[in-house]
Amino acid sequence: MSSAKHFLELIQRSRKGKFKIYIGMSAGVGKTFRMLQEAQSLLRNGIDVKIGYIETHGREETVALTDGIPEIARRSVFYKGKNLEEMDLQAIINEHPEVVLVDELAHTNVEGSKNKKRWQDVLEILDNGINVISAMNIQHIESLNEEVKKITGIEVTERVPDKILALADEVVNIDLTADELLTRLKEGKIYKKEKIQMALTNFFQSGHILQLRELALKEVAAHVERKVETEIKTENFKPIKFLACISSNEKIAKNIIRKTARLASYYNSPWTVLYVQRPSENPEKIALDKQRYLINNFNLAQELGAKVVRIKESSIHKGILEYVIAHNITTVCIGKPHAQLWQRLSGYSWIYTLMNRLNERQTDIIILS
Repeated sequence: MSSAKHFLELIQRSRKGKFKIYIGMSAGVGKTFRMLQEAQSLLRNGIDVKIGYIETHGREETVALTDGIPEIARRSVFYKGKNLEEMDLQAIINEHPEVVLVDELAHTNVEGSKNKKRWQDVLEILDNGINVISAMNIQHIESLNEEVKKITGIEVTERVPDKILALADEVVNIDLTADELLTRLKEGKIYKKEKIQMALTNFFQSGHILQLRELALKEVAAHVERKVETEIKTENFKPIKFLACISSNEKIAKNIIRKTARLASYYNSPWTVLYVQRPSENPEKIALDKQRYLINNFNLAQELGAKVVRIKESSIHKGILEYVIAHNITTVCIGKPHAQLWQRLSGYSWIYTLMNRLNERQTDIIILS
């Protein structure tokens, strides 16, 4: 690369806005409050900071902190007989403050908006050289979706891809003990009185909070570790590249994709999802629902930051091996084979052959349950 081109890339990179995310284990830990405290401090230091979208939920302490911070007017959208207020992306870009506050990163925009999700709006704002301070809860991270569902029994529908967290220059965990959070809830500092009892019996059970707190702490610790590793990488460092191998089995494939996304996110590594399509799974032979599941899983993989590759090959292990060799893959992730397949692990089994070939290449193999 010529030095002029390299320098231009550096300039362009520096023009991109910086991105800070406040993360918490649940509603009510004080993310919005902390964002506003930081904004007040920036204002005192002469920084041009504005509110792009803040959700105070009517909490007195939070509302008081918005005082004196200029706000970019929201846009009013008429949808299904109601007037809804949305963040005005274009107005933020036009006004171009140095720093903009954008709450509730996982929010889904009303139909007809330029972008489907608020995190996509944030990417545009950053690309326009505006710094963003944002906030979200741990349960909205895409690859933690299954874990959160196991803990709380609730499937969170509004989700943010892990790659958005990886893009952040800073991720700050707003930590409270379970007791502190429950005290805030009972004092009416999170929800209005009529909602408190329902919250205590559902999401805000002490056991749930402890597990969500652990998830949040781990997530932020992993983010810091990734940043440190990225800063100190040396020239002779062999980058880790993950390959997730999926079949047309919907649930197993989804599991492999989510778990590989976590690994790739932890190691800050590129990853690919590979589907080897055998002749028996040609589009005209495969059931329509299986085709639909495959497409859904490809979309999920792309949302989580993977490159998706579909190759036609009658031999699964041959298809995987050729891809591993051609793209210098360091780690292959596959699903746990069926019990009967383990019982006949022999020279005839594609998994056995694959393991041997990968071992020869010193490529790691991870079998995901």
